[in-house]
Amino acid sequence: MVYLQQKHVLITGASYGIGAATARAFGRRGAHVALLARTQTALEDVARDIRAAGGAASVSPVDLTDAQAVDAVAQRVMADLGPPDILLSNAGTGRWLFIEETTPEEAVAMMAMPYFAAFFITRAFLPAMRARNRGCLAYVNSPASLVAWPGAATYTAARWALRGFVEALRAEVYGTGLRVTTIIPGVVATTYFEHNPGVLDRVPGLARRLLRPLTAEQAAEAIVRGIARGEREIVLPRMLRLLYAAHAVAPGLVRWLTIRTGARRPSGA
Repeated sequence: MVYLQQKHVLITGASYGIGAATARAFGRRGAHVALLARTQTALEDVARDIRAAGGAASVSPVDLTDAQAVDAVAQRVMADLGPPDILLSNAGTGRWLFIEETTPEEAVAMMAMPYFAAFFITRAFLPAMRARNRGCLAYVNSPASLVAWPGAATYTAARWALRGFVEALRAEVYGTGLRVTTIIPGVVATTYFEHNPGVLDRVPGLARRLLRPLTAEQAAEAIVRGIARGEREIVLPRMLRLLYAAHAVAPGLVRWLTIRTGARRPSGA
C-alpha cells in the first residue's frame, strides 16, 4: 500500500500476538514501526523480523501503565521520528473472572491495561498530532465492550472504559484532520490464552459456535487494510460483524443469548 510507505506507525503491546503481527504487516508495507511494550528482548525479536523483511523498526521498552515513563518515551520517539502518522494502542491484559474471584489488585491491573495505557499514550502524542492536523488514532478493544457475559466482570468494565474513552476522543477531535478507529477482533489464537488460563472456557457458547478463531496474522492483515482505508470501525471476522448488526436491531435478544450460553460459576462458588 503506497499510503503506508515511509509512514511512522507506533504500536503498543507490540511484543507478541496481534501487536507483533500487525507491526510486521506494517513493516512489510514500507512503514517505520515504533514498537512499545515492557520486554525489550521480545521487542527486539519483532524488530529483527521487520528488518529482515526489508522494513524499518525501532524499539522502546516501557511500562505503559506508568504515565511518566510513557511521557519520557514519547519525547524520545518524537525527537527521532516525529509524531506518529498512525498510533495503534493494542496493549491489554486481564483474566476472565467472576467478581468474587477477582482480587482488588487484579481489578486495578485490568483497568490499567488497556484503559490507562491507552489514555497515557494518547495524551503523550495527541498535542503533536493535533498540531500537525493529520493522523490516525486506533484502539484494539474486545466484543466485551459491547455485550457483557458472565465470568468476565472486571475485564468487561475495563473494555467499556476504553470504549468510552475512544468515543470521547472522537468528539474532541471532530472537525480536525485526525481520525479515530476502533478495532474489535473476535477470538484470535495468540499466547494471550496461555498467559490467561481458563479464558477460552469462558467464551460464551454463542461465540464458540459462530466465530471461527483467527490467527494473529489474519487479524493483522484486516487491521492494516482497515486503517489504510480510513475505516471508523474494524470488526472481524465477518460473522462478528453480523452479530453486531443483530445487536443493533435486537440488543435484548443478543444479550440474553450471550448470558444463556455464557460461563457458570464453578461448583461451590
